[in-house]
Amino acid sequence: MAAPEIFDASLARARLERAARLGAAGADFLLRRAMEDFAERLALVTRRFAVAVDIATPGPHGAEALIRDPRVDFAAQAAPSALLAAQPHCPAFVGDAERLALAPQSCDLVGSLLGLQSVNDLPGTLIQIRQALRPDGLLLACLLGGDTLTELRQSLTAGEAEILAGAAPRVSPFADVRALGALLQRAGFALPVVDLERVVVRYSDMIALMRDLRAMGATNVLIARSRRFLRRDVLARAGQIYAERFADEDGRLRATFDIVWLSGWAPHESQQKPLKPGSAKARLEDALKAARKGS
Repeated sequence: MAAPEIFDASLARARLERAARLGAAGADFLLRRAMEDFAERLALVTRRFAVAVDIATPGPHGAEALIRDPRVDFAAQAAPSALLAAQPHCPAFVGDAERLALAPQSCDLVGSLLGLQSVNDLPGTLIQIRQALRPDGLLLACLLGGDTLTELRQSLTAGEAEILAGAAPRVSPFADVRALGALLQRAGFALPVVDLERVVVRYSDMIALMRDLRAMGATNVLIARSRRFLRRDVLARAGQIYAERFADEDGRLRATFDIVWLSGWAPHESQQKPLKPGSAKARLEDALKAARKGS
């Protein structure tokens, strides 16, 4: 059964391409943070990677992290054509996150930075990545999830509902952390790990946040979005609600970005396996009784 279409893929790509062309200074602050975190997380893995591929990262940041890592022998980048970023010693090829141009068991490492949150068939993409990894190959990726932009969503919804007696979805939904962990397991990854890093950015007003989102190419791409522009009175009321509910003592407004990290391994016989049910040598009940006596 085909995955439901929640996001307008062509619009998402067009807006990312526009943002890349404009290249607003500082607009990649989340990507730069993700790149630094990616390098730190990868440094904890004590092995070499013969072939590493960055997929769907909207910029050069993923490829740059792979090139810098001395344990990566060969790095490549796959993304829509207008988002491919020229990097020395890093071949680039056109690839779609929902139809990966990767041969089975061709990679030792697949990375992705903030490029998968608008994928309609994320389970399918994860399965394709697992199939592209060699046994004991690693997926290390991050995407926006959790309560990302919850303040903006609440303010726009409340402002529109108050003035127009109804509200259209203005902010894309983001996947729940537990749901993402379940998707890794469904895709067949071994030793799946999901964790969340919350980044709070502060703005002078709601419009400044919306300008940043436009510069990132991170505006609303829902298929069910309203095709009408927000009325000025609705926008003004939403800004007032934002300031009333989410301002710090100095008057600046908080904006939440939840960066969810996913890691998992293509199965291999050398990996640690869970114990079989009934194979424990001691009962949990006995351990708890001993702990109570000791206390």
